[in-house]
Amino acid sequence: MSDDLAQQQRRLRLKKALGELTSMRGMGTELVTVVVPPDRMIHLVRQHLSQESGQAVNIKSKSTRKHVADAIESAIATINRYKTPGERGIAIFVGHVIVGNNKSRLISTVIDDPPEPFTSFRYRCDSRFEVSQLEEMLIDRTAYGLFVIDRSESAYGLASGKRLHCQAHITSQVPSKHGRGGQSARRFERLIEEAAHTFFQKSAERACAYWLPMIEDLEGIIVGGPGATKDFVVKNDYFHHEIKKLIREPLFDVGYSNESGLRELIQRAGGLMDQIELDTERRLVDGFLREVMQPLPKATYGEAMVRSALEQGAVHTLLLSEALRKRRVGWVCKPCKHEWEATQTSRSELPNCPSCDSEDIREDPDRTMDLIDEMSMLAGHTSAKVSLVSMDTEEGATLNEAFGGIAAILRYAWS
Repeated sequence: MSDDLAQQQRRLRLKKALGELTSMRGMGTELVTVVVPPDRMIHLVRQHLSQESGQAVNIKSKSTRKHVADAIESAIATINRYKTPGERGIAIFVGHVIVGNNKSRLISTVIDDPPEPFTSFRYRCDSRFEVSQLEEMLIDRTAYGLFVIDRSESAYGLASGKRLHCQAHITSQVPSKHGRGGQSARRFERLIEEAAHTFFQKSAERACAYWLPMIEDLEGIIVGGPGATKDFVVKNDYFHHEIKKLIREPLFDVGYSNESGLRELIQRAGGLMDQIELDTERRLVDGFLREVMQPLPKATYGEAMVRSALEQGAVHTLLLSEALRKRRVGWVCKPCKHEWEATQTSRSELPNCPSCDSEDIREDPDRTMDLIDEMSMLAGHTSAKVSLVSMDTEEGATLNEAFGGIAAILRYAWS
């Protein structure tokens, strides 16, 4: 598996875990968070937790005292499984979480393979888990500023990772024509140019005020527009000098100067924005959509068809939606010992044994994993490329909603 795909999967697993953790609540200050950075010794963490366990006896509420003690004991048992925190560190989230009807259940979540190293040691006991370091890891710091302008309107924003954000759309009051003649003509021309200058200045200043606080994270500024106005604005120093250094050539012709213009700008500047995944993702899914419409398509979709194509080595690029929440589960029937695998949408689904129809089955944890991880592993066996497609683009939403989140571009036409 490539390093890039492995990192994508780490981020996706963290995103899923973060979504679950942020939704959990305790009845009191019963949820324990322990974050161990890679430079922290395990025995020091164990010692700290033992001290906190001793302090827990001072909690007045009997139920809260018991729940906190249970959580710390579980955290100590978890940390004892590790000799070192590893290259990136460990985070443990444990406690009695509300499950409804005034009831709670002890849960434990461990993150020992984060996409980035944890930066500091953290112990916290609260009604919510402390997830700020996890949220920080999911911030995509590779970004481009986007700016489109003509004499009637302008828009600016940001393309970061796979996301487009339009910060503002500004309309101008610059007259396009005037009907005055004679001696008034020059005066009206001058007034129009003054209005245009004011509009250009306002648009550029607002865009710069938005970008300057994040200038260290910007890879560049991409400028476009439907006419020559964009060239005039760039050449005549309307932008802040630090921002002007980041403006990338060439400037792009687009049809509009609003949010639609920003989207078109991303498409036209896709080759230039080499660090942005948005254009790459769009082209991959568009290529799949074009191919699947052919009489003899080199593309297929749906779990069963894609799995069969993977087993036969026909897949060139596997497309998986990040919205997939299914698992590939290994089952074992206790009475007849029959073993099989099946894809599970909900953990509450318990199938009958296909051999003897018994309901007395158990899950085999050694053969159970997320469907994304399992299909990526199958792709690796035949050197197929894997692309995780987000839901932040129209193409990504189409892949998930219309094709079940699983599709493949093939090496050859296959059925």
